[in-house]
Amino acid sequence: MRPRILLVNPPICDFTAYDYWLKPYGLLRVAGQLRGQAELQLFDFLDRLHPRMPPGLKRDPWGRGAFPAEVLPKPAALAPIRRRYHRFGLPRHLLGEFLRTQAPFDAVLVQTTMTYWYPGVREVIEEVRAASPQSAVVLGGVYATLCTAHARTLGADLVVAGQDLGPLWDLLGVQGEAEALPFWEGYKRLETGVLKLTEGCPFRCTYCSVPQLYPKFSGNVERTLAEIDLLHQRGVRRLAFYDDALLFREEELLLPLLEEVIRRGYELELHTPNALNARFITPPVAQLMVRAGFQSFYLGFESSAYTWQKKTGGKVYSAELVAAVATLEAAGADRRMITAYLIAGHPRGEQQEVEASMHFAHSLGIRLMLSEFSPIPNTPDGEACRGLVDLDEPLWHNKTAFAEHSLGSVELNRLKALCHHLNRALN
Repeated sequence: MRPRILLVNPPICDFTAYDYWLKPYGLLRVAGQLRGQAELQLFDFLDRLHPRMPPGLKRDPWGRGAFPAEVLPKPAALAPIRRRYHRFGLPRHLLGEFLRTQAPFDAVLVQTTMTYWYPGVREVIEEVRAASPQSAVVLGGVYATLCTAHARTLGADLVVAGQDLGPLWDLLGVQGEAEALPFWEGYKRLETGVLKLTEGCPFRCTYCSVPQLYPKFSGNVERTLAEIDLLHQRGVRRLAFYDDALLFREEELLLPLLEEVIRRGYELELHTPNALNARFITPPVAQLMVRAGFQSFYLGFESSAYTWQKKTGGKVYSAELVAAVATLEAAGADRRMITAYLIAGHPRGEQQEVEASMHFAHSLGIRLMLSEFSPIPNTPDGEACRGLVDLDEPLWHNKTAFAEHSLGSVELNRLKALCHHLNRALN
């Protein structure tokens, strides 16, 4: 008999959350490997098209929008932070109701992402234990990999760290099909899909966890085309790339992919919520991206200060950002659809020159987005924060909490207000 498996994308517990094309891609890929070998069902607390979502949720023309939110008591570790703490997503009781009507499940696979969102993961485990105690609970994903020891304290039966799914197949008594496509059929309604042409990143930025999650860089054009075909067959035209280095080795990966998308006549709306490396935006790359349907271009810039750029990995320098913006505009991109990510609250913030960096990026006629620094364990910059905060408590990886702790609430709010003001000036 095939095992019955429930897939759960947990709610978010944080100070802020917004749907920038969020989908549990890792969970869907694992579930796809079980297609035909198990009976699969999906419960996504963050599915804003779910029939039990409250009506009237705001959304922008690209399908992004707010989640329903309820105020929660702040965890003790976050008590000093002068912000309201929320739970985002479908109401908690709906999972219990679902389990009681659909159980029994042999296993419940739970996606984990941000390390400091673990209270939502704990909530899911509690609901499963109460409503379906016979189910084996399995955690996988970012939190499970970066904070494995902490994840094991939540009460799951198995924590899968990294990319080795052998322990999961042993638990389920099956062998997953590695090349299978993601389980997108788990959604009854779907308007936006996500995909990854590549895994990993060749750079070693001192603040980034990607090398821990994906030690080697790789890419697969044929698999990605098959994923696009699958989503296209379901009527999905909006796709967001989750790649960390989408433009690396572009001649063998991105360019052939986009040429084939154009040849097949797909009319797609494409987005890049993860940072693109401005260094690799050449005229051929920009022209093909615009022709294929890219609507948004998010560029990782972090700072205009040369010393800071060099110390943190030398991923991109100011002149490369200037050149990338000009190249994208020459290819037909709207500068107002180009956004530069800048880090706020970094432990070497005095070298970073955040405000000057904001004005520099704004002078190029592009939008800004402040990305508050998260101190990730086992990264050079994260480890430099030991003694400032308790890195062994993942709640202190929270970007809002650490940025406010580092800068103070007055300065952080001033920088956010400046960012908002500069963006409004572009409209």
